[in-house]
Amino acid sequence: MKKAHKKKPVNAEEIARMADRGEDISRFFTNRLRMVYPIQRVNVDFTGPMLAELDDAAEELNISRQAVIKTLVREGLDRRLKRRAGRRVRAKNAVAVRGDAR
Repeated sequence: MKKAHKKKPVNAEEIARMADRGEDISRFFTNRLRMVYPIQRVNVDFTGPMLAELDDAAEELNISRQAVIKTLVREGLDRRLKRRAGRRVRAKNAVAVRGDAR
């Protein structure tokens, strides 16, 4: 039985170069509406109590510690984006109101 070897993932820059050359790049995209980004590994240091809290949450949700961390980081980033977008809208409204008063 032959062993299937994994192909090295192609990064976004290489896909862009292939597209520029007129090559078919459809195989790199899924039927989903978003591109699948390559994974980058990072090391993060946590205190003991924080790890215990993450482990408790993971056990309660019956998911891995890594899944808890990813979920919490995603939620935090989403909240940050919403706050920033809200500030931009308020700033535009303030300029419009000041502009009407003149």
